[in-house]
Amino acid sequence: MKRLIFTIIICVGTSALLAQTTPADSTHTATDTVHKKRLRMKLGMGEDATVISSGPDTAYHARKAPGFSFGVTFSRIDLGFATLIDHGSFTLSPNNQFLSYRQWKTSNFGFDLVQFGYRFNSAFKIYVSGGFDWTHIRLRRDITIQRNAPVLTYTEDDINYSKNRFSSSYLRIPLSFYYRGPEDASGNHFRLVAGPEIGVLLNGRVKQISEENGKQKFNDDYHFTKLRKGAFVRVGYGLMGIYAKYYFSDMFENSPAQAGLKNFSFGLTLGF
Repeated sequence: MKRLIFTIIICVGTSALLAQTTPADSTHTATDTVHKKRLRMKLGMGEDATVISSGPDTAYHARKAPGFSFGVTFSRIDLGFATLIDHGSFTLSPNNQFLSYRQWKTSNFGFDLVQFGYRFNSAFKIYVSGGFDWTHIRLRRDITIQRNAPVLTYTEDDINYSKNRFSSSYLRIPLSFYYRGPEDASGNHFRLVAGPEIGVLLNGRVKQISEENGKQKFNDDYHFTKLRKGAFVRVGYGLMGIYAKYYFSDMFENSPAQAGLKNFSFGLTLGF
């Protein structure tokens, strides 16, 4: 699923870049403007607009009136890498060596589904949104994280796992401060979004695949922090951008050996 989502984002991003290579002095047809507006609406980037046509030339004017808004959306789609930071270091301490992971297969994925906000003008708005966020840690060692244990613990297994993934899923609730730059000749904007985010734990999961046992899934909270706090930033142009998220809360709670272990994620974002 991760590969499919990544492919979709790359394809959309490539299409957007190709669409932006038209000369600056070229005119936009009414059909092109309508298609662009529909694409923005599908990706949660809807905006009020007026299309003024006079002969062969068409002008597109964004109209952003101040006021409150609420709606269902599918936007701020994040796909990137997750990194564990142990007391400020990218190297895991001896207490956390059992969480040694494959960086290129350790991922973060998330999106927003609902938002409520206030727009001050065409450039600035503030909104709170709700969505989901997953972190998938691809473990290197053949171990099994134990369920219902008093602290985070594991067992060494005499099994060669082709996949050993340790995951968490959260309800994410970010508060976003949004800035949008002036529209350029291609009808696109520079965008900057930043703010705090809280997450409410939904579930933890261990997923393993081996020849001996086939595919197995085990659900538990695994001592993941139930209410995590962090901050994020997104910056980009047009539909595509990059993001980074850092959580001030420890990844795990009620497990003293993992105190100081935190999560940092970064990657591509779409539809913000």
